[in-house]
Amino acid sequence: MRDVMKMEKLIADNQIQLEDIPQIDLYMDQVIQLFENTFGSTTRNEEEKVLTKTMINNYAKGKLFFPIKNKKYSKEHLILIAFIYQLKGALSINDIKSLLNDVNMRTAEGKMDLDHFYELYLDLAKLNADAFRNDLEKQAGKSAELNEGQPPQLEKVLLAVSLVHMSNLYRKAAERIVDEVKETGDGK
Repeated sequence: MRDVMKMEKLIADNQIQLEDIPQIDLYMDQVIQLFENTFGSTTRNEEEKVLTKTMINNYAKGKLFFPIKNKKYSKEHLILIAFIYQLKGALSINDIKSLLNDVNMRTAEGKMDLDHFYELYLDLAKLNADAFRNDLEKQAGKSAELNEGQPPQLEKVLLAVSLVHMSNLYRKAAERIVDEVKETGDGK
C-alpha cells in the first residue's frame, strides 16, 4: 500500500489553469515552455518530452485545431492543445480530430465559450483525480488480499494488470463516444 502512495506524483492534478494562460498570443517555444512547466513532473523519465515543435506542427497539419495567425497561438489554441495532450495517451489522432471537430468549429466561429467549457473539464478532472486516488487504494488493497502468501512482486504485477484492464475499459468507452460523435456529424 505504501507503493501506491508513491504514485501521488502521477495522480497530481497537473492541469493548465485558465489563469496560467497569458492573455497575449504566444510563439511556439513559449507554448512548449508552458506545457513543460505544467506537465514536466508527470513524465516517466527526463528524456520524455511533453510537447515538441514536431507534435504541434503535426496537430496543425492534421487540423486538430483551427489555423494560427502570425505564428502565434491564442488562448483558445492553448486550451485545444491541452485537450489534445490529455487525449493523445488513449485515442488516435483521427479520433481526437473527430472528437474536437465541433469544438474547433464553434470556437473559430465565435459560437462557443471555450473558457467555460475548459473550466467544466477542469472540474471533472479534479473529481476524476480524487476518485482515482480512492480507487487506486482499493485496487492495491484488493491485490494485496488476493496475492496473500505469494511473492510481493506478484502483487505489483497483479495491480498493474488490473490497472491496465481498467484503462482499456475506459479507453474503449471513450472510443465508443468518439464513434457516436462521428455519427452525429456537426453536433446539431
